[in-house]
Amino acid sequence: MVANDARPTIRTVAERAGVSKSLVSLVLRDSPNVSQAKREAVLRVMDELGYRPNAAARTLAERRTRAIGVLLNDLRQPWFADLLDGLTSVLHARGQRILLGDGRLDRLMDETLTRTFLELGVDGLVLAGTMPISPAIAAIAEEIPTVAVGSRDLDVGRVDTVANDDRLGGRLATEHLIELGHTRIAHISGPTGLVGTLRQAGYEDTMRAQGLVEHIAVEPSDLTEDGGYRAAVRLLSRPVRPTAIVAVNDMACLGARSAATELGIYVPGALSLVGYDNSHLARLRCLWITSVDGAGFEVGRRAAHALLARIADPARPTDLTLITPSLAVRGSTAPPHTG
Repeated sequence: MVANDARPTIRTVAERAGVSKSLVSLVLRDSPNVSQAKREAVLRVMDELGYRPNAAARTLAERRTRAIGVLLNDLRQPWFADLLDGLTSVLHARGQRILLGDGRLDRLMDETLTRTFLELGVDGLVLAGTMPISPAIAAIAEEIPTVAVGSRDLDVGRVDTVANDDRLGGRLATEHLIELGHTRIAHISGPTGLVGTLRQAGYEDTMRAQGLVEHIAVEPSDLTEDGGYRAAVRLLSRPVRPTAIVAVNDMACLGARSAATELGIYVPGALSLVGYDNSHLARLRCLWITSVDGAGFEVGRRAAHALLARIADPARPTDLTLITPSLAVRGSTAPPHTG
């Protein structure tokens, strides 16, 4: 350790290692233009001296903050947990810090959080989930490397998109119920946006392909448990009620399950339910819901790589990456009751 209590500096490290200050700076930036021997020597001296780089000084030198802004459509949606796991696993390994913003709160605050990302000088922006594409969001996406995750609604130049193949997911859910023997299959849809539209299209396409057009029934929701509950009550109050429901997401599916319980309709004996996202709620053993797995972790991981590539080369061609979903079959689906 140093002989006095003065905080070690780049100069101190350089003198002890017998190299220039500029070489120490290159090591701090993980530059490839440093030999392995000199890199190890500098890192060893840093460890001996207890040297910690000044983040503010490094930011000024690199003209980068090493911070990524992540705007989630609504923090209450459980799908974001898996997405963030995948996103942070890559970004943290690359020395990036994450600043989270709640898109729902942001809209209530007249997009103050979105503008704050720009003011803080984040290196990149992640727009996660379906959200209204406002002038403020479009403007920041034009200025900062941006990736849209889970939604394909953002039509702005130089924005990459990583999403689930939602149409295929809707088809997988509906085909599963048809294979079990259901014909009266309904759908709880989402609000305006391409994700909900594609999931509904997957349901409707499959019903038509199987000759079940007359049984197509759609009730809208808002992606919340309450929205799913209200939509399910409307469906289950029909003179001829469905024997199965495909919900736009797991939260709406949980709402449908609550409605069935209140109406005395047993799941899965009298009503089968399929959610979407395969969130941690669907995986809880007390709920054990069949759900389309949109591979949230993989979506987040791919989005992080796409954003890092966009930061490194802002002029690169835009890319759309679709992750193939699968179906996690659990205890909320069964053949229709014949008694």
